[in-house]
Amino acid sequence: MKYLQDSKFDAIMMDPVLPCGPIVAEYLSLPSVYFMRGLPCTLDYKATQCPSPFSYVPRTFTSISDHMTFMERVKNLLVGFSEPLLCYLFYLKYENLASELLHREVTVLELFSKASIWLMRYDFVFEYPRPIMPNMVYIGGINCEQKKPLSKKPSGL
Repeated sequence: MKYLQDSKFDAIMMDPVLPCGPIVAEYLSLPSVYFMRGLPCTLDYKATQCPSPFSYVPRTFTSISDHMTFMERVKNLLVGFSEPLLCYLFYLKYENLASELLHREVTVLELFSKASIWLMRYDFVFEYPRPIMPNMVYIGGINCEQKKPLSKKPSGL
């Protein structure tokens, strides 16, 4: 930590799924840029205060589309209500670590909400329609390699 403080960095860029980076950013009072695919339990949308309505935004791992029947909406709602407990259990040790390091009570949601910009590896073509906040930028395909064009004459046929 001493090295990081002495280096006087301007910002920190990270994937915040495991919130060690946000804890360090808060400790060093640095602006943070998140480069990520998404957070469990839609914490990315909660941290940015972005609406994520159960009525038409399917929860991860539910295999439901955005065209839901009534029962699928109920399933989506139940999954959405169970997420906070699962995330609380998953992130509890990080909340304790952050509270100990920062010398105050802190939640992971509070840590995540300090991000300056969210570079999200989503593509609007592949995602379900949903509202996003101005500091959330979809950059889908940014880490895909450019392929060489196919040859004119197929080989091996």
